[in-house]
Amino acid sequence: MDWKNKIKAVIFDLDGVIVDTAKYHYLAWKSLADQLGIPFSERENENLKGISRMDSLNFILSLGDVQYMSQDDKMKLAISKNLHYLELITDLNREDILPGTLEWIQECKDNNIKIALGSASKNARRILESLDLIDQFDVIIDGTNTTKTKPDPQVFELAAKGLGVKASESVVIEDAYKGLEAAKNGGFYSIGIGDPEILNIADINLRSLSDADMNILEKL
Repeated sequence: MDWKNKIKAVIFDLDGVIVDTAKYHYLAWKSLADQLGIPFSERENENLKGISRMDSLNFILSLGDVQYMSQDDKMKLAISKNLHYLELITDLNREDILPGTLEWIQECKDNNIKIALGSASKNARRILESLDLIDQFDVIIDGTNTTKTKPDPQVFELAAKGLGVKASESVVIEDAYKGLEAAKNGGFYSIGIGDPEILNIADINLRSLSDADMNILEKL
């Protein structure tokens, strides 16, 4: 079957798919971990992809074997990290959009494919505004709309609901294993962006969106 008769929507993750803000998240988390005396490297940072701010903080605290910290203190740390992160991304602009993203968005529009964002980031709208992309999306679901984090499919289910499509009519584009798990758990097709050996549960694997156009969806 022609993919154009099968797929009605594409749901993009944000970090690692549309823009590479992961490096800024890492720097902000690393700074916080250093303040707390907790060893934290890029290797540990891989575990934070696709999960919420508080889940990320709890993971870092677990590395330091922190037995107890009040919720208020955790919130203060999370807010401190986010403020540092926002300082780091102040100068984001269209030049920071990852290769292939604009072409895929245009192809979606040319083929009457609906577009949504499905991200754990609570800063998603701010980032899309910096990239001058916010008006390109029919629906935006981010960390301010969800109560469950990936690998729970809630973020993608809300996006599909907002677009008025079924999971089986939608493709999720993700760079994180947990995000691909969420897509699979929700019954969505998926494209993994990154190392295919790590993202092996994706229906289609690409190193970058620039590696293929939407006709790759014929493989679904």
